[in-house]
Amino acid sequence: MSGAGDVVARHRAAGRPFAAAGVESRVWEAGAGEPVVCLHGVPASAFLYRKVLAELAARGLRGLAWDLPGLGLAARPPRFDYSWTGLGRFCVAAVDELELERFHLVVHDIGGPVGFELATAMPERVASLTLLNTIVDVDVFRRPWTMEPFAHRGIGELWLRSTAIRPLFRALLRLQGVADRGAVSDAELDAYVELLTREDGGAAFLRIMRGFERTPAKRALYASAVRDVPYPVQVVWGDRDRALKLSVHGEQARLAARLDTIHRLPGKHFLQEDQAPGIAAQVAALAAATGGGHAAPDPAPGNG
Repeated sequence: MSGAGDVVARHRAAGRPFAAAGVESRVWEAGAGEPVVCLHGVPASAFLYRKVLAELAARGLRGLAWDLPGLGLAARPPRFDYSWTGLGRFCVAAVDELELERFHLVVHDIGGPVGFELATAMPERVASLTLLNTIVDVDVFRRPWTMEPFAHRGIGELWLRSTAIRPLFRALLRLQGVADRGAVSDAELDAYVELLTREDGGAAFLRIMRGFERTPAKRALYASAVRDVPYPVQVVWGDRDRALKLSVHGEQARLAARLDTIHRLPGKHFLQEDQAPGIAAQVAALAAATGGGHAAPDPAPGNG
């Protein structure tokens, strides 16, 4: 078994299976206390949150992350609706299946739009919302250059079938994803590719990439998930993100939520890999402000 295979095997063993909306997936949990649902984007899976869940547990919260259909260790049914709407419906069903009556919500990348679908479907059950390097103004969003090829038929398939896909992804994840090179091993970076392409060669991932709903109606819906809502909202950003830039996408999120502050962390796009303590501290502080969880000092410099 390869290094990446060992990593994936350990990751699989740490989670448990469940099914929602007729789709089999897997959920990872750590800690007790108020639930914190952590939604991933692309080209990731719940694997991205493995360090964050432990940090949330250390702060008196119960961290949960599950794989969205078509990604990670979730099933990849060919007839599933892989749009943000369809993935959001799955998350609504997952919340019910996992019996989460009230939960804090953390969203990242396109897990933002998916999470906004969830939040607008059941706002009374959301205790707080944390936006991590995500998109709200979806109608004007353009995919970063590293992700754009996957949106095009033929090119995306060729990229995923290339024998160079692992070293290519490894280089791209280090370039745009992780600021601290020592925070994640090559085997862990290769595990992202294995989790992306397992079973179907990445076909479901490509359907997700081609199913972005970049419309004014969706922008209005997602703005309604972060503005004038019954739960507190915060924006936390890796300030060196080249894919979703703080000065552009971070500001769009801040303005949509009508917030004064973006909490900055010294990270790139996958700040969960090297800034897990800082993320968990911000989530715990917001949870404490709502009357749940335990506040923790923020160890990351430069916040605010």
